[in-house]
Amino acid sequence: MFTPHPQPPECRWISVAFLQGDQADEVLGIIDRSGPAVAREYLRQRDHGQQTTDAALRNGYVYNRIPAGTTDHTIEDDASPYALTYSTQSRYVSILRRYAVASDWEPAPPPGTQPHIPRHHLDNVWAPTRDRSAPLTRPAVTR
Repeated sequence: MFTPHPQPPECRWISVAFLQGDQADEVLGIIDRSGPAVAREYLRQRDHGQQTTDAALRNGYVYNRIPAGTTDHTIEDDASPYALTYSTQSRYVSILRRYAVASDWEPAPPPGTQPHIPRHHLDNVWAPTRDRSAPLTRPAVTR
């Protein structure tokens, strides 16, 4: 039996900032002293709107879900478009922002139906007869 295709996500996550090592220590200190919500608000300053979005899309820092390892802490609040992930063990902090996905996805037609393909899309799909290769037969091997 066919399994229905999963619906594409309505939003994805884009990376706003990723800090590690010495750069992350300041923010990890904020988390330790004041909590992750304060650190998330502190890191929001690094979000430059469309410029951040364009950079994330261009560099491939777009995720279907929040990337996090087994030892990572993830702080997500439905009231905020931002999520914070961090690991004191790995010395990193990351802030991500929700990114709405355009709804240009269309489901496949039901089984047994033929989608309508305009004739002009079929022109020049196949090579002219004279340019097609001969039937696939094995040539005789001589030694």
